[in-house]
Amino acid sequence: MSNPRPTPSELSTCLASVREHFAERIVPLWQGPGWNADMALPFEALDAEHHPLPVQRYRAMACARQLYLFSSRIEQPGAAERAAALFRSLQRHFHDAEHGGWFYSIDADGKPLDRRKDLYTHAFIVFACAHYWGKVREGLVESALNAALEIIEEQFARDDGLYEAVLGEDWSDLGSGPLQNPQMHLVEAFLQTLAVRQDDAAQAALVQLCTALQAQFIDPTHGVMLEKPRGTVDNWFEPGHQFEWFYLLDTSPLLRGTPLHASISRAFEYAERCGVKDAAVLASLDVEGKVIDATQRIWAQAEYLRALALKPGNEAKLMTQLKALEDNFLHAGGWHECRDGQGAVSRHDMPSTTPYHLATCLEGLQRLL
Repeated sequence: MSNPRPTPSELSTCLASVREHFAERIVPLWQGPGWNADMALPFEALDAEHHPLPVQRYRAMACARQLYLFSSRIEQPGAAERAAALFRSLQRHFHDAEHGGWFYSIDADGKPLDRRKDLYTHAFIVFACAHYWGKVREGLVESALNAALEIIEEQFARDDGLYEAVLGEDWSDLGSGPLQNPQMHLVEAFLQTLAVRQDDAAQAALVQLCTALQAQFIDPTHGVMLEKPRGTVDNWFEPGHQFEWFYLLDTSPLLRGTPLHASISRAFEYAERCGVKDAAVLASLDVEGKVIDATQRIWAQAEYLRALALKPGNEAKLMTQLKALEDNFLHAGGWHECRDGQGAVSRHDMPSTTPYHLATCLEGLQRLL
């Protein structure tokens, strides 16, 4: 028997409850115990008792994600000041003055640790700076945005329309090739740039990238976006990424209706059929739909939620998923990062990168509902 369709007010009430938890139980963790005031950086993760895990590194990507968080639509006291501090820290701690670009990570004392340059980090710097610049319109922020966009095109871009995943400190070729996840976040970064300004170069790069992804990363049978280029041995797909892709493409007037959008629309149905069990989004499957890893991650739940909201007539499913997020992942002390295939909590730390997924999910839901 199907679930009764919830009323708009029931959906709104449930969404308000999740939003309240986010605002009152999660964001304050990163203003208090999760903030290293000496470094002006978020700790990488907190334990279940809200103590920072022993510091081994700070990542530029985590700093950028928190910059997005504190410049997004959270009405939190001190959010604007925190965003300004995070932007300064991104430049002060991670920027490579000699070779350009941003280091992957620094150590506990603030010295460069992993000095490589990776696309994932640079994509998040573009995404966060574009979003932040849209709020503050400061010249320094736009300069950082322009520098990041320029270095991506100059250093990471390949002749086939895709982008190298990782390069050396001095931009030397490490033979990494392209990987799905950094390309996806680069699409997200280009879209965020276009949301705050007209940018013909970013638009052209975005269209070219999506064309190349359709040609080289899409499995033709099911339409799924593979994690490595088509033809790679032991390739796989992640349902959470299909949902994330669907949201990005379906909400973009520029990308909606492209061959990649058509593929990912098919992938949505396949990922939902094979990769969602009892309201839990599974971590990874092979191309034939066999489960490789049944871990349930909060970010994938969040991506499924905001993608579901784009499909009309899905109110009952949306309500089920909202309740599943609330009941299975949120708790008085914050959130559970992961559950295993049997549903037992398998990670007890709370990473500083996760609130970005919850913020984008809630923003998407608020807009759509």
